[in-house]
Amino acid sequence: MIEILKAIFFGIVEGITEWLPISSTGHLILLNEFISLDVSERFFSMFEVVIQLGAILAVAVLFWKEIWPFSAKERNFIKQDTFVMWLKIVVACIPAAVVELSMGERIEELFYNYAVIALALILFGIAFIYIENTNGRKAPKMASIAEITWMTAFWIGMFQLIAAVFPGTSRSGATILGGILLGVSRSVAAEFTFFLAIPVMFGASLMKLLKFGFAFTSSELIILLVGMVTAFLVSLAVIRFLMGYIKKHDFKVFGWYRIVLGALVLAYFTFLA
Repeated sequence: MIEILKAIFFGIVEGITEWLPISSTGHLILLNEFISLDVSERFFSMFEVVIQLGAILAVAVLFWKEIWPFSAKERNFIKQDTFVMWLKIVVACIPAAVVELSMGERIEELFYNYAVIALALILFGIAFIYIENTNGRKAPKMASIAEITWMTAFWIGMFQLIAAVFPGTSRSGATILGGILLGVSRSVAAEFTFFLAIPVMFGASLMKLLKFGFAFTSSELIILLVGMVTAFLVSLAVIRFLMGYIKKHDFKVFGWYRIVLGALVLAYFTFLA
């Protein structure tokens, strides 16, 4: 029963941090330091990635009309703008996919530790504040997903690559930040980031599941499913909140949160752990 409660807590943290620009992977790794699941290291390595599928399913539910490329009302049954959007998303996925396939395990060995997470939290927190102060009042060049160019999509993918390498960066934070720098409006950058997460996280989860195998114990399967369902339900609320929030506010508050959290993590593990 205790492990189920822990899985629920992990799902809540995942559902909140996957979409806010504060790093879900970083929070899950740090959370495991304090509320450790009683599972093998191999299972947790898979769990911290596959639990994100619950959060991704929330995007599919909330934005189904925007992401489904087929319609009986359209000529040839294909919504051209949506189909082109998915091609741009594929372009944005390429950089991180190449690095993950070639260096995924090595990256985990080198960078999945508290020092890297804390530094990434702080540095990207500073970047959020600086960019919002300097770019926040500039009129965006791209105010809809249809206006995102192929080159812009590729460079958003390069920003995502930073998050793929350094835990604590935040995939959503890096791509939203990159989008704003490239002239995409804040709300469109967030929406494109949500859609970009779908193939990225399905691909990452599939790789982790294949590596782990499907020989779950009953308790492992329950822990995974509980975490995913919780992440899904929490994500529904968080995505709605974020899309409303960014219409009236910038991301500086998340920058300050990252800096404070990163400093606390460094202090804890340096002086107290």
